Amino acid sequence: MSINWNDLLNAIALVMIIEGILPFASPDTLKNTYNKMQELPDSTLRMIGAGSIVLGMVVLFLH
Repeated sequence: MSINWNDLLNAIALVMIIEGILPFASPDTLKNTYNKMQELPDSTLRMIGAGSIVLGMVVLFLH
């Protein structure tokens, strides 16, 4: 299996665009969200991360 570098760079670029929307549109909301996230237990954040990974893998598999 060979890596299509163009697709990989496109995916990284899309992640950067999506990640940049909230700080650009509403920096105060982002700061408040980060402050609330600091209060969450590590296990909750890990479950959110795991859920995100699984959902992303399902979307890639179905696509």
